[in-house]
Amino acid sequence: MSFTKDEYKERLIKTKQSMQQKGIELLISQDTNNMNYLTGYDAWSFYYSQCVLVHVDLEEPICFVRAQDAGGAYIKTYLKRENIIVYKEKYIHTWPTHPYDALIDFIKERKWEKSNIGIEMDSHYFTAFCYEKLKQGLPNANIKDSKRLVNWVRLIKSDAEINLMKGAAKISENAMKVAMDSINPGVRQCDAVAEIQRALFRGTPEIGGEYASIAVLLPTGKGTSASHLTATDEKFVKGEATVVELSGVTKRYHCPMARTVHLGKPEQKKIDAMKATNEALNEGISVAKPGNTADDVAQKFWGVLDKYNIKKESRTGYSIGIGYPPDWGEHTLNIYKGDKTILKPNVCFHMIAVMQFGDWGVEASESVRITDKGSELFCNFPKDLHIK
Repeated sequence: MSFTKDEYKERLIKTKQSMQQKGIELLISQDTNNMNYLTGYDAWSFYYSQCVLVHVDLEEPICFVRAQDAGGAYIKTYLKRENIIVYKEKYIHTWPTHPYDALIDFIKERKWEKSNIGIEMDSHYFTAFCYEKLKQGLPNANIKDSKRLVNWVRLIKSDAEINLMKGAAKISENAMKVAMDSINPGVRQCDAVAEIQRALFRGTPEIGGEYASIAVLLPTGKGTSASHLTATDEKFVKGEATVVELSGVTKRYHCPMARTVHLGKPEQKKIDAMKATNEALNEGISVAKPGNTADDVAQKFWGVLDKYNIKKESRTGYSIGIGYPPDWGEHTLNIYKGDKTILKPNVCFHMIAVMQFGDWGVEASESVRITDKGSELFCNFPKDLHIK
């Protein structure tokens, strides 16, 4: 386990309190991140049906996993053995038979089939087939969207979580240095990423790294005008810029960072765009403090962009913490105009400035922690345009 039993129990208490406020008796959490948060479960098994059940009357959650993955649940979770429920192999890819048939049987055995049941309607890996199985198998239940209930509980981190994110930040710093050293004219993109990945997994002498929930993103040349591009076997070209977005990971906690490197003498417009980008980031972060809102940060950020007549439609930040593929965002707070989420100590977010101008772009980002009096950056790495 990554945390003490007391911490897991505190998470459960907060989750139950939120459930009661929303009128939910039984929560079915399919989100891989939430499963980890509630129980400690950590395995690459999320491509099959699995979930955690939280009932307001139970002292522990229930982990529902494939029989083949029961060993991982016994090892990784803090749960008593009787609270790890497994389904048999006969339910795997034998449609219309489905693992949720076993889940429904279990719910009926516990006499919860008439409960107010909350489900995570928009979580990854919760399919339309899963939803239809629940509706058809539990016709007397009141099934409703829990509206990311556990995700919101996760928003404020414990000190133990913060410490893990600080470790992930150190890994991010090391990997970004390797990225800046590895990206050179004539080098294949995939070879540079191989070195970056090596650094991400090696971590530090004190902390080993893990796989990230998002691949290393590496738009280069004209690709900097697009988002979320990954490496190819093409070579870096002198006179072009490359954006690197990566995250160190420890115990599934992420601390992402993005920077831009330019090979050769850059055009002044790229230098100016990078300066404006960083000014906007710094201005936004300057008002990231307890009592202010995500909107306050966004207004400051876009105020700088307006000054330079830079247009940006996408959000510029989101909450972070635990991450499993395909995303390291928590799907709660957005640094965007109109988001009135109040910032509190130990709220953490990735503030990312993606600036795109036709056939080129620049990018920088910081992972930010709200402190008692203001905020602090997790990573310590220059965000000016890195010129080689």
